[in-house]
Amino acid sequence: MATLTLTNALRLEYEDLFDTCIVRSQAARLIENIVDKLVDNKETYEAANEASGVPWHFIAVIHNMEASLNFKTHLHNGDPLNARTVQVPKGRPKTGQPPFSWEESAADALALKGLDDTTDWSLAGTLYQLERYNGFGYRLYHPEVLTPYLWSYSNHYTSGKYVADGRWSDTAVSKQIGGAVLLRRMAERRDIEFEDQPLAENEEPLVVSFSTRKSRDPEVVAQAEDLQRWLNTVPGIFVKVDGVPGERTSNAYRAVTGVYLPGDPRG
Repeated sequence: MATLTLTNALRLEYEDLFDTCIVRSQAARLIENIVDKLVDNKETYEAANEASGVPWHFIAVIHNMEASLNFKTHLHNGDPLNARTVQVPKGRPKTGQPPFSWEESAADALALKGLDDTTDWSLAGTLYQLERYNGFGYRLYHPEVLTPYLWSYSNHYTSGKYVADGRWSDTAVSKQIGGAVLLRRMAERRDIEFEDQPLAENEEPLVVSFSTRKSRDPEVVAQAEDLQRWLNTVPGIFVKVDGVPGERTSNAYRAVTGVYLPGDPRG
């Protein structure tokens, strides 16, 4: 399978795409439901992390992408655990006898990709490994379309996908939530962080008053969005840019400045 090296240019591309990723509003509730399930199963994913060294959130997102969160199927490709895999990669795990446990199958899938605690798990490194897991076909043969495996249901993807092995359609649209989109929402909720994105303080922050509802004043909304964009420039902070300076924005503001937004009842 064709592969690519994580160059500095590619690293910057991943970081820019993630920083500017906006979830499509029609998918917001579905994404929230999926992220809730990922977090609910964190303990299981962390057990796989302890065995492999792979971050739990990467395992969780792959589990959703490849197996629709079904713990009765292989992490490799969603085939049933009561036999070795039939789809690519075929015949996995090679050792042991079915039925396999989800944990042993997951360990095999991650080892097959060469993933462990020595892998680059920075923000860019995580997105690189996520794209690598599915393959670089989009990037190599249809560079005009960012892979929906990462970006579907965000502002970075509209249409174009492989509808079968080797069969491309310009008009087909992915119906699966992209893995990077899920990671972005998890980061916005502060469910996860990346090893190169620790919290850091900043100076002279923008400030708006706390509110759980979107203002009818366009200027106030614009100020809230400016604050959210500013917060997103701080390493380890990921806030949804929606113009509503509510609890999550106030939490992020406190993480940076040490205080909640003015008007936050918790302050």
